Amino acid sequence: MMRRALELAEKGVGWTSPNPMVGAVVCRGEEIVGEGYHPKVGEPHAEPIALDQAAVAAKGATLYVTLEPCAHHGRTPPCLNRVIEAGVSRVVIAMEDPDPRTAGRSIRALQEHGIEMLVGVCEQEARELNFPFISRVTRGRPWVVLKYAMTLDGRIATSTGDSKWISNEASRHFVHDLRRRYRSILVGYRTYLNDDPMLTCTLDLDPAPRQPLRIVYGGREGIGGNSKLASSAKERPVIQVVLEQDTVQNPEGIETIRLNQPILSSGDSVRQFLSILQEREIDSLLIEGGAQTLTTFLEAGVVDEIYAFIAPKIHNEATAISPFMGHGVKPSISETLNLMNVESKNFEGDTLVHGYLNLL
Repeated sequence: MMRRALELAEKGVGWTSPNPMVGAVVCRGEEIVGEGYHPKVGEPHAEPIALDQAAVAAKGATLYVTLEPCAHHGRTPPCLNRVIEAGVSRVVIAMEDPDPRTAGRSIRALQEHGIEMLVGVCEQEARELNFPFISRVTRGRPWVVLKYAMTLDGRIATSTGDSKWISNEASRHFVHDLRRRYRSILVGYRTYLNDDPMLTCTLDLDPAPRQPLRIVYGGREGIGGNSKLASSAKERPVIQVVLEQDTVQNPEGIETIRLNQPILSSGDSVRQFLSILQEREIDSLLIEGGAQTLTTFLEAGVVDEIYAFIAPKIHNEATAISPFMGHGVKPSISETLNLMNVESKNFEGDTLVHGYLNLL
């Protein structure tokens, strides 16, 4: 039943942020009498939807829910009261709510009302589903994801910056699915100049995907008025992040954020930028930048997750660009960063390697 609750939670992908994705199932024995998920921030949570569907059948039933029911008033009333009022006899929870406003309070309250509790069923799957939410409420910063595509000889672009296309169409389709999962997407200024990207999810879905906040990181000049970003900025927000003293002027609809630290050579600037996203309740950042941008965020120590596509191609150019441009010398292979929970997947010849640098 918890697997079904996790499947339901996934239906809210992209739309619940800054709230978590949550699914709930009400059952009597093996019969499901109600189920629901949190569809969108500001709309009803999973538990009341499932309990309303179950109606009187909820009394004495078991509630499976992927996250501890909230105990605080936010955009919606607390789910704790609704669970108690429904009269369920048992509640199975995948994970405790990391939000300090709840953080175990609901579990204790339910136990005090004589409701049997089981906590920790499919916990790791539930946590992975909501790493952005967990990061926002426990670390005070967004969850940061790197995505890049490279050849077999480790190149993400030629010496002239050409990178279209290293990965195939199947891989690029998957990338558009990633874009709908994260609240913001970032490229460096050089990638913006070379590619003139739109940075949207173009998948034909029902409902339509929630588009990410689009960000260009760096640059001494603004975003051109004829660019794809500028031409769509009134409908879909765009931000350029620059150094405080740079006299950057941007077209209408493009916001300029100014940092007081060097943009591409300072971990302090990265952390300052992430704190600005945190203030805006942006809980996740997908970085599709070039080598300099990828390296800046990696060396700042803020990268949590990586998607690396490897295409069956060899470019064989000495000055072609690698994904990372680390500084200094590391004589021992023991100094490498090791990914955790690594998995690989084939996309019609391309290989995706996915893993984590941090687990929450």
